[in-house]
Amino acid sequence: MSGTPVRPPSQRTAAFLAAYDALLARWPVPVEAVTVRTAHGTTRINACGPRDGRPLVLLHGGGATSTTWFANAAAWAGAGHRVLAVDLIGDPGRSVHDGAPLGGVPGLLGWLDAVLDALGATEADLCGHSYGAWIALEYALHAPARVGRLALLDPTQCFAGFRPGYLLHALPLFLPRRTPARARRYLDWESGGSGHLDPDWRELYALGYADFPASRVVTGPRPAPARLRTLVPPVLTLLAEHSHTHDARRVAAAARSALPTATVAVVPDTAHHNLPMTGAARVNEQVAAFLADSART
Repeated sequence: MSGTPVRPPSQRTAAFLAAYDALLARWPVPVEAVTVRTAHGTTRINACGPRDGRPLVLLHGGGATSTTWFANAAAWAGAGHRVLAVDLIGDPGRSVHDGAPLGGVPGLLGWLDAVLDALGATEADLCGHSYGAWIALEYALHAPARVGRLALLDPTQCFAGFRPGYLLHALPLFLPRRTPARARRYLDWESGGSGHLDPDWRELYALGYADFPASRVVTGPRPAPARLRTLVPPVLTLLAEHSHTHDARRVAAAARSALPTATVAVVPDTAHHNLPMTGAARVNEQVAAFLADSART
């Protein structure tokens, strides 16, 4: 069996990879490019921080690539963590899905099992944004003994659904003849204007959306409340105040109801995609404090 066929990079894909490397070069700490082989293909991890630090696995949102953590990784590495920013398999980035298809949620979680095995991370803390937060939550439910603590940044499909208006605006992303311009319009609408997004990341997202070989996105239903109650790791949920993806306060209420012991907060003056960027000071501080507090318990 094989995954998505590997094709020669187009001119636009080459531009995407150049933009990826340029954004990675902006990380204010030395970054080690790590690749591990799994049954599904080759996974790229951008690692920084002390090698003997506690592993902190970062899972980006759909199409965002692991470079999206440029405003966060240094702060968490500086707090003593071995930061492991993963490019999701089958998504735009430097991971290559040239192995077996994921075949659904079990395959996706099995891929992450294999990545952690290859990294020697028998236990790690997880931090995910958007779709990456959903993966992180599903993984914590799948392998609770491997997750020390769990940070969810504006998570989608974890505690509540999407706004209907958001789905209407996102629909063009899934129509034929994908173009960078279509992706830019979507990002600008969701973030309240292009000035609210890092321009280098905005362009990287647009190029990757339009022309990067990718697999079908693996999704699943929101975890049922009874299933959420079985969650073992401590949880931090940070929500973007002006997210168009969902109603932040409704999601906050749902998260508190489902996980009464979780720490839940709304980060002011942030939108869904720019939460790790515009909200970096608040996000970095709260995630670092959450990880430190959990380490002492």
